[in-house]
Amino acid sequence: MTAHRTSATTCLALLRGINVGGRNVIRMAELRECFAAEGFRDIVTYIQSGNVIFRSASFGPGELTARIEGMLAAAFDYRAKVTLRSREQMRAVVEGAPEGFGARPDVQRYDVLFLMAPLTAAAAMEHVRTRSGVDEAWAGEGVLYFSRLIAKASRSHLSRLASMSVYQSMTIRNWKTTTRLLQLMEGHGD
Repeated sequence: MTAHRTSATTCLALLRGINVGGRNVIRMAELRECFAAEGFRDIVTYIQSGNVIFRSASFGPGELTARIEGMLAAAFDYRAKVTLRSREQMRAVVEGAPEGFGARPDVQRYDVLFLMAPLTAAAAMEHVRTRSGVDEAWAGEGVLYFSRLIAKASRSHLSRLASMSVYQSMTIRNWKTTTRLLQLMEGHGD
């Protein structure tokens, strides 16, 4: 049992489009039960937006993503879309943020757009428009970083992204949630 536990990897599943506007409503207790029934261990959910930290004996993102999407579709009857990150990948997301990103939460809103394979940051950036003096965007490793002035948030171009087809291949988490997820993963053991 100890050897098996040592070989397990801490993973984060970011579910797209659950508990938004009354659609695809999934209780976190049910989500944890679903992951446990599939054989994942040490399952932790964070807030209602579909963040699941768990341990898996393997971390082959393509195969594991398909397995989780299939399990969620069967259990909750919706077209599940998931992107996975290892602890090292989440650490790279947080450490790779642009200088000063997240530093002024009273003035700026900060979001991380997690991209789903095969979408790359370079390809996603081709669809992102910003407005001078309102918002900014940067490409990262498997993510886009986006900030906008709170006082001018209604003029931000981030909302326009939701109407584009590329939006179906990403899921957004605010900076506070992103950094908290990394903290939870760091404390999850390995």
